Amino acid sequence: MSDKLKDIINKQNQQQDSVVEQLDDVVQLVGFIIGEEEYAVPILSIQEIIKPFTWTRVPQVPPYVLGVFNLRGSVIPLIDLRLKFGLSSKKQNEETRFIVMRDGDDVAGFVIDRLTMAIRIKKENIGPAPDTVESEDTIIEGVGKQADKIITILKVNKLLERDF
Repeated sequence: MSDKLKDIINKQNQQQDSVVEQLDDVVQLVGFIIGEEEYAVPILSIQEIIKPFTWTRVPQVPPYVLGVFNLRGSVIPLIDLRLKFGLSSKKQNEETRFIVMRDGDDVAGFVIDRLTMAIRIKKENIGPAPDTVESEDTIIEGVGKQADKIITILKVNKLLERDF
Protein backbone atom coordinates (compact mmCIF):
# COMPACT_ATOMS: atom_id res chain seq x y z
CA MET A 1 0.00 0.00 0.00
CA SER A 2 1.37 3.42 -0.91
CA ASP A 3 2.22 6.03 1.74
CA LYS A 4 -0.35 8.42 0.28
CA LEU A 5 -3.11 5.81 0.61
CA LYS A 6 -2.05 5.05 4.20
CA ASP A 7 -2.22 8.77 5.03
CA ILE A 8 -5.73 9.03 3.60
CA ILE A 9 -6.92 5.98 5.56
CA ASN A 10 -5.35 7.35 8.78
CA LYS A 11 -7.06 10.73 8.29
CA GLN A 12 -10.43 9.03 7.72
CA ASN A 13 -10.01 6.94 10.87
CA GLN A 14 -9.13 10.05 12.89
CA GLN A 15 -12.19 11.87 11.55
CA GLN A 16 -14.45 8.93 12.44
CA ASP A 17 -13.01 8.80 15.97
CA SER A 18 -13.59 12.55 16.31
CA VAL A 19 -17.24 12.21 15.21
CA VAL A 20 -17.83 9.35 17.69
CA GLU A 21 -16.32 11.44 20.52
CA GLN A 22 -18.54 14.39 19.59
CA LEU A 23 -21.63 12.18 19.62
CA ASP A 24 -20.71 10.84 23.06
CA ASP A 25 -20.62 14.41 24.38
CA VAL A 26 -24.09 15.28 23.06
CA VAL A 27 -27.46 14.37 24.59
CA GLN A 28 -30.35 14.06 22.13
CA LEU A 29 -33.71 15.15 23.48
CA VAL A 30 -37.23 15.91 22.30
CA GLY A 31 -38.63 19.19 23.55
CA PHE A 32 -42.23 20.03 24.36
CA ILE A 33 -44.25 22.78 26.01
CA ILE A 34 -46.43 22.42 29.10
CA GLY A 35 -48.03 25.72 30.06
CA GLU A 36 -45.34 28.36 29.55
CA GLU A 37 -42.32 26.11 30.17
CA GLU A 38 -40.25 23.94 27.85
CA TYR A 39 -39.35 20.44 28.96
CA ALA A 40 -37.42 17.65 27.28
CA VAL A 41 -36.89 13.89 27.56
CA PRO A 42 -34.24 11.67 25.98
CA ILE A 43 -35.19 10.84 22.43
CA LEU A 44 -34.63 7.11 22.96
CA SER A 45 -37.32 6.98 25.66
CA ILE A 46 -40.03 8.01 23.20
CA GLN A 47 -41.97 5.19 21.61
CA GLU A 48 -44.06 7.50 19.46
CA ILE A 49 -45.73 10.89 19.20
CA ILE A 50 -49.34 10.92 18.02
CA LYS A 51 -52.26 13.27 17.54
CA PRO A 52 -54.90 12.98 20.26
CA PHE A 53 -57.72 10.49 19.91
CA THR A 54 -60.42 9.12 22.19
CA TRP A 55 -59.59 7.37 25.42
CA THR A 56 -61.60 5.58 28.09
CA ARG A 57 -62.02 7.08 31.54
CA VAL A 58 -61.05 4.96 34.53
CA PRO A 59 -62.68 5.39 37.96
CA GLN A 60 -60.83 6.05 41.21
CA VAL A 61 -57.60 7.45 39.78
CA PRO A 62 -56.00 10.85 40.45
CA PRO A 63 -57.35 13.75 38.36
CA TYR A 64 -54.22 13.89 36.18
CA VAL A 65 -54.84 10.31 34.96
CA LEU A 66 -57.31 10.91 32.16
CA GLY A 67 -57.88 7.21 31.51
CA VAL A 68 -56.49 4.56 29.17
CA PHE A 69 -56.24 4.14 25.42
CA ASN A 70 -55.60 1.26 23.07
CA LEU A 71 -52.43 1.50 21.01
CA ARG A 72 -52.11 -1.46 18.66
CA GLY A 73 -53.50 -3.91 21.19
CA SER A 74 -51.77 -2.47 24.28
CA VAL A 75 -53.80 -0.66 26.92
CA ILE A 76 -51.80 2.39 27.98
CA PRO A 77 -52.57 4.92 30.74
CA LEU A 78 -52.97 8.53 29.62
CA ILE A 79 -51.60 11.24 31.91
CA ASP A 80 -52.21 14.97 31.51
CA LEU A 81 -48.89 16.64 32.34
CA ARG A 82 -50.59 20.01 32.87
CA LEU A 83 -52.61 18.53 35.75
CA LYS A 84 -49.67 16.47 37.06
CA PHE A 85 -47.53 19.63 37.19
CA GLY A 86 -50.26 21.54 39.08
CA LEU A 87 -51.50 23.66 36.17
CA SER A 88 -55.12 24.11 35.18
CA SER A 89 -56.67 21.89 32.55
CA LYS A 90 -56.69 23.17 28.97
CA LYS A 91 -58.89 22.21 26.06
CA GLN A 92 -56.97 20.23 23.46
CA ASN A 93 -56.25 21.97 20.16
CA GLU A 94 -54.46 21.26 16.88
CA GLU A 95 -51.04 21.49 18.62
CA THR A 96 -51.85 19.04 21.41
CA ARG A 97 -50.01 15.72 21.18
CA PHE A 98 -49.77 12.42 23.04
CA ILE A 99 -46.19 11.33 23.68
CA VAL A 100 -45.90 7.63 24.42
CA MET A 101 -42.82 7.01 26.58
CA ARG A 102 -41.20 3.75 27.57
CA ASP A 103 -38.69 2.79 30.25
CA GLY A 104 -38.17 -0.96 30.28
CA ASP A 105 -41.62 -2.52 30.64
CA ASP A 106 -43.24 0.71 31.86
CA VAL A 107 -45.23 2.57 29.19
CA ALA A 108 -47.58 5.56 29.40
CA GLY A 109 -48.99 8.27 27.19
CA PHE A 110 -48.64 11.90 28.20
CA VAL A 111 -50.71 14.83 26.99
CA ILE A 112 -48.52 17.81 26.08
CA ASP A 113 -49.56 21.26 24.92
CA ARG A 114 -47.15 21.48 22.00
CA LEU A 115 -44.17 19.68 20.55
CA THR A 116 -41.13 21.89 19.94
CA MET A 117 -38.19 20.11 18.33
CA ALA A 118 -35.42 17.61 18.56
CA ILE A 119 -32.69 19.13 20.72
CA ARG A 120 -29.00 18.35 20.90
CA ILE A 121 -27.25 19.65 24.01
CA LYS A 122 -23.64 19.06 24.95
CA LYS A 123 -23.34 17.25 28.27
CA GLU A 124 -21.23 20.11 29.59
CA ASN A 125 -24.23 22.43 29.11
CA ILE A 126 -26.51 20.32 31.33
CA GLY A 127 -26.55 21.25 34.99
CA PRO A 128 -28.01 19.35 37.92
CA ALA A 129 -31.58 19.69 39.13
CA PRO A 130 -32.11 22.86 41.18
CA ASP A 131 -31.39 22.64 44.91
CA THR A 132 -35.00 23.53 45.62
CA VAL A 133 -36.19 20.03 44.76
CA GLU A 134 -35.64 16.83 46.70
CA SER A 135 -32.90 14.99 44.83
CA GLU A 136 -34.26 11.44 45.16
CA ASP A 137 -37.93 12.06 44.40
CA THR A 138 -37.63 14.76 41.76
CA ILE A 139 -38.69 14.16 38.20
CA ILE A 140 -36.04 16.65 37.07
CA GLU A 141 -32.94 15.06 35.58
CA GLY A 142 -31.18 18.35 34.96
CA VAL A 143 -31.32 21.74 33.33
CA GLY A 144 -30.09 22.16 29.77
CA LYS A 145 -28.66 25.55 28.89
CA GLN A 146 -28.95 26.85 25.36
CA ALA A 147 -27.98 30.28 24.05
CA ASP A 148 -31.42 31.82 24.51
CA LYS A 149 -33.26 29.54 26.92
CA ILE A 150 -33.19 26.95 29.67
CA ILE A 151 -34.87 23.57 29.20
CA THR A 152 -35.89 21.33 32.09
CA ILE A 153 -34.90 17.73 31.35
CA LEU A 154 -37.24 15.19 32.93
CA LYS A 155 -36.55 11.69 34.27
CA VAL A 156 -38.67 9.31 32.23
CA ASN A 157 -38.53 6.58 34.90
CA LYS A 158 -40.02 9.01 37.44
CA LEU A 159 -42.72 10.16 35.02
CA LEU A 160 -43.70 6.53 34.47
CA GLU A 161 -43.82 5.61 38.18
CA ARG A 162 -47.29 4.50 39.18
CA ASP A 163 -48.57 6.44 42.17
CA PHE A 164 -52.19 5.54 41.46
